[in-house]
Amino acid sequence: MKALIQRVKKAQVKVNEKTIGQIDQGVLALIGVEKSDTQENADKLLNKICNYRIFSDSEDKMNLSLQDINGGLLLVSQFTLVANTQKGLRPSFSSAASPMLSTELYDYLIQQARKTNLHIQTGQFAANMQINLINDGPVTFNLQC
Repeated sequence: MKALIQRVKKAQVKVNEKTIGQIDQGVLALIGVEKSDTQENADKLLNKICNYRIFSDSEDKMNLSLQDINGGLLLVSQFTLVANTQKGLRPSFSSAASPMLSTELYDYLIQQARKTNLHIQTGQFAANMQINLINDGPVTFNLQC
């Protein structure tokens, strides 16, 4: 599984002009699922997202995690994250999981995230979503598990 995480001051996801998820300070995580992914990958990725030290401490060093600041987590499925872009001018999605496996693992990730003490919000799987965010930094990382 892959996640592109962005440290945000706030983020919001809309479907059909209706807000379906929003957070204040925290992490916007765009999630991609590959054919070989399992629930174990989802667990590892969630642990990394929640504990990755990307927030500033009192000395302005990135030493605090999402858990440490009790921030929000906005999870959004994004099929294009798993594209192979190394050859040519058109992305290949041959490593992408099927819609059934992707849905299953994305839903599992959400269920596990809701067991944390964080404020969890989500996008809508396979929907045309519009995301508004204020990237804090900007701070963006590509995680893979």
